[in-house]
Amino acid sequence: MDESANAEQPSVRLGVLLADPGLGLTQVAGPPEDRLVSTVGTTEIEDPTPYLVGGELLLTAGVRLPDDADGVDMYVRRVVAAGVAALGFGVAPVHPEVPPDLVRACDRHGLPLLRLPPATPFVAVGQATYAAISETRNRELREISRAQSALASAAARPDTLRAVLGQLAARTGTWSVLYDAQGTELFSAGSRPSSPAPRLLHDLAVRTLQRGGGPTAAAAHHAQGVHLTVHTLPGADGSTTALALGQAATTAPTVVHRQVTSTATVLLALLTSPRHALSTDTHSVGALVRLMLGATPAEVAPALLPGDGTSDHWTVVHGRHRPARDASVPRTAADPAQLAALAALLGTPYVHMDGPSLKALIPSAPDTTPSVPAQAADLGWVLGFSAPMSAPDLPHADTQAERALQRAIAAEAPAVIHNPDALTVHALVPPADGRELARTRFAPLDRAGAPGAPVLLDTLRTWLTLHGSWDRTAAALQVHRNTVRHRLARLADLLDVDLQDPGVRMELWFALQWLPGEPTDTGA
Repeated sequence: MDESANAEQPSVRLGVLLADPGLGLTQVAGPPEDRLVSTVGTTEIEDPTPYLVGGELLLTAGVRLPDDADGVDMYVRRVVAAGVAALGFGVAPVHPEVPPDLVRACDRHGLPLLRLPPATPFVAVGQATYAAISETRNRELREISRAQSALASAAARPDTLRAVLGQLAARTGTWSVLYDAQGTELFSAGSRPSSPAPRLLHDLAVRTLQRGGGPTAAAAHHAQGVHLTVHTLPGADGSTTALALGQAATTAPTVVHRQVTSTATVLLALLTSPRHALSTDTHSVGALVRLMLGATPAEVAPALLPGDGTSDHWTVVHGRHRPARDASVPRTAADPAQLAALAALLGTPYVHMDGPSLKALIPSAPDTTPSVPAQAADLGWVLGFSAPMSAPDLPHADTQAERALQRAIAAEAPAVIHNPDALTVHALVPPADGRELARTRFAPLDRAGAPGAPVLLDTLRTWLTLHGSWDRTAAALQVHRNTVRHRLARLADLLDVDLQDPGVRMELWFALQWLPGEPTDTGA
């Protein structure tokens, strides 16, 4: 019997009634599965199906039970089709024992058959059932209340989205994922199921988001023993970019799980709203008002710092978004989902997005190294971090963060943290200018002829690395030393340079590092 509908109303497991010593019930036929019982009914009519709603423990003493096997079989088939959870047969005074035809029919049609001893009144079974249902319902309400309290506490944490998902996963025993409109995993919590469940959940979320259907929509799927559910969250104005909450579990969702998920869905919708994402709290608003009325950043900065006394500096972050090539939905400038996700990843509410650009302020302790969130790269963001600085030095930190971002973009790295000890020529020269210098400097080699520009450049690079040693260069390249001399003489002639001049060697070395495709120092 499908218990999905019955699970939505207060019920009790059949095993609870069988385990009650005061009832003395025994199962004499049917499958041993622990079905849900939502009510108790008593009947002595030949066809009770017009009066059944499903989920009943149907009690009878067999007053009008058919005398022949075919009639008994028809009776059982009718109550099974009506959705009865189990049949209880009271022995004596009508029948001294459960009729064998009834036992065989219940086994044949998969209906649990319980034997009620003569000393157990039908009324006692009803009372015990409703008492157990009441206790089960109270236990569910207590569990829901504890879960809602835990979700509310998680929503107050700095890493709010991750914390809420963690509580949801723990309280429902699911792998819980928050997707954006492109199907990107913003956050996840719980044990990740084996393939193909993650892919199936992702596809279900994308289809549900694309289908729309009002402010919110839901979908469910069951595949290979895994129950998949998706709930969409409303977008910034109820119609724009939406988010989806996906869950994967090895068991069907219960009433408690559904209620806890509903609460989490509402919380996540609020936490990704523009008001929350833009952090319009009283401290931020008060600092902004003071700043506009003439206060300096140094004067208002303490109002924005945590009150734990451990942070009195700021790390500036610059970012650039690089959307996936197959992204079907473009990102909006100030997408609340991105704001909330990045605020949680960076650990700060002070995040500003302007189209594909990002700036953020992270409260930091002095002499600490910023923590780079690995998941930011998964969301398509390249980041540059400054060193922690006090409020009066924020303009300098802003320059550091921008240079770090440029280094990250040039090196195709997910992030670069400013290193005060890594002030190099590469950090001072914009990457685009350096590459243009390299192309211009080595352009004459395009007319080199055999063995070609790549061979000449490789020979020059090896020779400079080995501090001008002809023999070591020849050994490294596995050629004769005269071949090295001939190649470098040809290169010097084409570039019109004197390779014995240390200044020329220095210039060529830096130009080599700026050639497209060359590895460069990633320090900013």
